[in-house]
Amino acid sequence: MKRIVNVADIELQPFPPGMGPTGETAERYEARMGRISVQLGAQQLGYNVTAVPPGKRAFPFHNHRVNEEMFFVLEGSGEVRIGNEKHPIRQGDIIACPPGGPENAHQIINTGSGELRYLAVSSKLSPEICEYPDTHKYGILGEFGPDAEGKPQVIRILTRQGDNVDYWEGE
Repeated sequence: MKRIVNVADIELQPFPPGMGPTGETAERYEARMGRISVQLGAQQLGYNVTAVPPGKRAFPFHNHRVNEEMFFVLEGSGEVRIGNEKHPIRQGDIIACPPGGPENAHQIINTGSGELRYLAVSSKLSPEICEYPDTHKYGILGEFGPDAEGKPQVIRILTRQGDNVDYWEGE
């Protein structure tokens, strides 16, 4: 298996159909990503290169309760929201996003005039809980390896606090 790739050789793709922003959301969010960890056989870390056009962001403001992320700005400039603060970022900056509550929520925004590219690295612990402080949503994602037929087993739930069903409902 290939263990080395040059960043210049990473092919960037838009969000898969049905996974990207739509409607008014598409006015604020856009990104192309090159997922590379699987290609290189990584098991404990996920990594990709993300390219964001001017005025856009790749993902909503969020925090991880389980996984840690790190971003290395390859080119361009912008800002990162972390908790209640905003910080300018530029080529060469390294951004640490440890797991935790809303004080660790983060979002990278391209406020520059050219494309913003960064390397994203994260741990891959499962299950994961993400919170979205701006919209009061949370998500639970579990990836459990292939089933007997080789298909990936994934649980993905996105909801708001209080929208839960009772534990005993329907039992």
